[in-house]
Amino acid sequence: MDNVESLVITRRLRVPLDPAPEGGGPGRGEVAARQLDAALLSAGFTCSPALLERLSGLSVENVIDLGVRVLAAVRHLVGDHVRHNAYFIDFPRNVPGTAEFWAGLMRRSLLGPDASVQEVTPQTLDLLTLPGYGDYPHSYADLLAAHAELVPLAGDRVTVLDLGGDLRSEARELYLSLAGSQVPLPAEDLAALRELAAFCAQHLPELGAGGAPEHIPVPEHIPVRENRAVVNEARLAAGLPLLVDTVTDVLRLACGASGGDVTLATATRFRSFRRAERRALLRALDAVATDAALGDVPRFREQWKRLGERLHPHEYPHLPRAAHVFDVARGERRARGLGSRVETALAAGRAHEAVELLASSPGALLRRLDHLLRAGTDPAGVLAAAGTAARAASGRVLLSLREHLHNRLAPAAGRVFVNRHGRAWTSADTRPPLAADVLAQAADLLDEEIARRLPDPGRLVVEPAMLDVALPLSGKAVAPGLGMLPRGSLAPVEGELLRFFVHWRQAARRTDYDLSALMLDDAYGDPEYISWTNYTNDFATYSGDLTTAADGASEFIDLALRRATRPVVIPQVNIYAGEPFDEAAEAFFGFMTRDAAQEGLPFEPRTVRMKSDLRGAGRVALPLVFLRGGDGAWRAKWLHLYLKGHPAFNQVEGNRLSTGLLVRSIVEREYLTVRHLADLLARKGGAGEHTTYLGLRAPADAPEGARIYTPATLHELIPA
Repeated sequence: MDNVESLVITRRLRVPLDPAPEGGGPGRGEVAARQLDAALLSAGFTCSPALLERLSGLSVENVIDLGVRVLAAVRHLVGDHVRHNAYFIDFPRNVPGTAEFWAGLMRRSLLGPDASVQEVTPQTLDLLTLPGYGDYPHSYADLLAAHAELVPLAGDRVTVLDLGGDLRSEARELYLSLAGSQVPLPAEDLAALRELAAFCAQHLPELGAGGAPEHIPVPEHIPVRENRAVVNEARLAAGLPLLVDTVTDVLRLACGASGGDVTLATATRFRSFRRAERRALLRALDAVATDAALGDVPRFREQWKRLGERLHPHEYPHLPRAAHVFDVARGERRARGLGSRVETALAAGRAHEAVELLASSPGALLRRLDHLLRAGTDPAGVLAAAGTAARAASGRVLLSLREHLHNRLAPAAGRVFVNRHGRAWTSADTRPPLAADVLAQAADLLDEEIARRLPDPGRLVVEPAMLDVALPLSGKAVAPGLGMLPRGSLAPVEGELLRFFVHWRQAARRTDYDLSALMLDDAYGDPEYISWTNYTNDFATYSGDLTTAADGASEFIDLALRRATRPVVIPQVNIYAGEPFDEAAEAFFGFMTRDAAQEGLPFEPRTVRMKSDLRGAGRVALPLVFLRGGDGAWRAKWLHLYLKGHPAFNQVEGNRLSTGLLVRSIVEREYLTVRHLADLLARKGGAGEHTTYLGLRAPADAPEGARIYTPATLHELIPA
């Protein structure tokens, strides 16, 4: 239950509390509440007036118990749950030049205890193995003693924690939001959804209307198949009817119920199912295994064969269509999928036939619209089919296609491809152009359908900083965290000093991550580096290289933004040796901003603007890029990308070409942002009396009944 409470606090920035005081008279908890507020402020958080008032009405013991849990949750959110030491104790001051550092280290290494020179064979000298290199030369207590306290300034981040409802209602609301998301969820959110579903199954039966149990509430729509599989896991365990409409839904459920991958990206070792579970899975499969549906089976042939060994479909002769699925998997029955038939038609030059075949799958037709327009000679007919498909396709497909069409008008540095794990690569764009009038017609029909589905905004209020936030059309590669925005979002970077950081802790073997920065000119050339091979330049400073992290390690890079001679700064985290990001015990990245007058430790939680876990499949992480515009202002653009890299010894100097092209392609791409939906909402107009608010944070004085959308809940605005 404590973890569910922590999920609500970190994902919604609300503290769940029962509506009635649990003990003590009014005001008994006031002192403890203000002490908690002061402790929260040190981490960059504060209680809203409503939360502070509510805490003041609790007993002292309850405030203290709750405060411990709230502090733990927010400190983990901002990265303050670990001790951030730095290799150079005075960082960012008194950091030696690179040559000076290595010369000093070699001098100390070559002189013995009696100041006599030790014999060294040049061919065997490895600088990275010199005694004292890569380990902290001082304790965290020494670091504390070497730094003055932070001077708080008005520009420091202060995130407001608001008063929430009781834990069950807050958990239910978060569960329904995640389950009904229109965009795929990252692995962390899928795990949270699984935990919330189990919590709802255990604690929400009394919430049903009319006294009837409401086991595991279900949102009106569950468009994302992985979300549906997680919800079905809880329903299968509770013996409730399953929510499936394709054969692959059943396969995903079986994988999830076996502790495997519901995305089907990796094979699952199926467990032995109880008879009741086998019967439920086969009944669900029999209900959806039509002849047309069998065409999806060959995509996951091997997993279906392994599942058949566990479900024993031959024991259920009254469910013949379920048995047909496994016949197709074993090759005993022929089933040809829609995609295969469409590809055959296109390869033969029969674009009109491909359009007719895709009419039964609106989403597939729209995803292939660019190809269909290039392959055929009847753009009017293709657009007419697209208009029909748009009325039945998901809102996410409509918005993704709208973004794609916008970028077809202007040539880009290259095409960018990003898989579900954030692994990215680029290629030259060899596609022939599409006619501008065709693109305009397609964009208009999409906008018309999107606007039709958007809710009545009533009185629309949009925070200007929210306009450049990209719509979350895919959230798989975006790990939850503090200040996180979807890929392609722009946000201002305020302050004189920018400091980004990485922290990691190895799980089982020596692990060396390297924080680095690639700095480029306006044309994404003339590279300059800050890394363990180059500690300083005129405006940047590196905190020192750590090569092992049994107890955790932190590295920092400081940039004096006003003195920066490069307008493009790309932070990188390179895996030099050891465990991948998703195998380490812990790995996260973030950045802070400060004014030059501020003192303080290398890591000060109230100056952290963004922090998120690293857990992509690549060996080089590119979380974001910092850009200086023509007006001199700096902005951050979110990337959430990972490069494949090398198996070991990744360095910023070795991937500058691939990094520069990839980042340029992302920066020059026009992402569909909140501005586009806000324009459609304003054009649509509002007849209701409610308020729709779009902002980076929920307003403290929102009117009752207001619909509030922040980056954490922006997926709820994506139309169904």
